[in-house]
Amino acid sequence: MDWREDGILLSMRPHGEGSAIIEVFTRGHGRHFGVVRGGASRKRAPLLQPGAQLDLSWRARLDDQIGVFLAEPVQSRAAVLESPLALAGLTAACAMLHISLPERDPHPLLYARTLSLMDAMAGGADWVGDYLRWELLLLDEIGFGLDLSRCAVTGQRDDLAFVSPRTGRAVSRNGAGDWAPKLLPLPQALMGQGPATPAEVAQALAITGHFLARELASDTRPTPLPESRNRLLARLARANG
Repeated sequence: MDWREDGILLSMRPHGEGSAIIEVFTRGHGRHFGVVRGGASRKRAPLLQPGAQLDLSWRARLDDQIGVFLAEPVQSRAAVLESPLALAGLTAACAMLHISLPERDPHPLLYARTLSLMDAMAGGADWVGDYLRWELLLLDEIGFGLDLSRCAVTGQRDDLAFVSPRTGRAVSRNGAGDWAPKLLPLPQALMGQGPATPAEVAQALAITGHFLARELASDTRPTPLPESRNRLLARLARANG
């Protein structure tokens, strides 16, 4: 049982005498764990930071074993350390992938978008709107995409102002009627219209967060979204202030 491909490092934790267990996200094998021998050493540990692009070779005797990785650095995204906001965004993205995706389940489109998003974060580009669109795609990938194309009540495409917190469908002002106080406000940034200011993105992420938390909850208990995502929203709020 073996394979080789590039992947994004999501997390690393020490294991045994100098080894590490890493969690990666790859195009063909999804979210995957494996042991890196010597990965926690003083020489290797700085190369195994969240967001790093790695050349990965995985091998195990049986497919359901955790297996062993040979991991070589391809690209460091350590430039995010120069921007607290970019670091918060990259950390949030890694944590959201960790809690959202089943192990070893490929999501090639999400992988491609994650690559682009993290490259933008590390490259100093304006990535805030990209992160919002990435969370919308993440919702699609876990089976609950929002439908913001037309009003769920009237069918009209104009004057869409709300989102149903139950169905994730858009509602117009006319269609909302007396139900408006019970609906979520629909920011234009969520529809890809107009400039995505940090304040608008934060408002839109409150909506994606509502549905992500609901869809990820188990039958017995809720699944809180990662604290790193909360820190990203707090930094966006400060950026607007």
